[in-house]
Amino acid sequence: MFAWKAVTARLAIGSAIILAGLNVASAQEGIALPAPAADVSPGTAATETAVFAGGCFWGVQGVFQHVSGVKNAVSGYAGGAKQTANYESVGSGKTGHAEAVKVTYDPKQVTYGHLLQIYFSVAHDPTELNRQGPDIGTQYRSAIFPENEDQGRVAKAYIAQLNKARLYDAAIVTTIEPGHAFYPAEAYHQDFLTNNPTYPYIVYNDLPKLENLRKLFAKDFREKPVLVAKNGI
Repeated sequence: MFAWKAVTARLAIGSAIILAGLNVASAQEGIALPAPAADVSPGTAATETAVFAGGCFWGVQGVFQHVSGVKNAVSGYAGGAKQTANYESVGSGKTGHAEAVKVTYDPKQVTYGHLLQIYFSVAHDPTELNRQGPDIGTQYRSAIFPENEDQGRVAKAYIAQLNKARLYDAAIVTTIEPGHAFYPAEAYHQDFLTNNPTYPYIVYNDLPKLENLRKLFAKDFREKPVLVAKNGI
């Protein structure tokens, strides 16, 4: 019950935005960032995984579900313990978790570095500390949870590259947090953007991200998303 109340509260934020007449989309325009100077070399594995956090996982999941080469994108929690990896506990902001998305991808079709480029360009604002848009708290922080040393190295180098280029008005606050397990979120959070495209929160906070992906990464954009409902967790 608490979890659904929390979801309802988040959706109410979207309704409030409409009533206030705020132009949220204009505040969420993507930025055409350069590709990482360094990347992870594709191995022999058919698929690799990457974990990204950037605010509410609904929108981050929705973005990566529309990227060619991505085989699955699961909403969940990273950065805390298994016992508290649930929406009710994480929503308190006291568990150490971040709402995150685990991306399974074919490294022969899309590289880890390119996923980073999309993550920083359109999936979220990496200069917002412990928040994204209307959502506030450490559970909404910008964070990367590398699966191995190579991912951590490339992510760290890319953040330094972007900060040096001064492409943002403020410094990137994205943290790199290795050594944490990922825990899938509840079923009702999976494929949320696809299943609820007319919800005010989705319309004003997340659909602009898809439009930015379409514009800035036209060659990577896939119209039909990969869904957890089909691929499983």
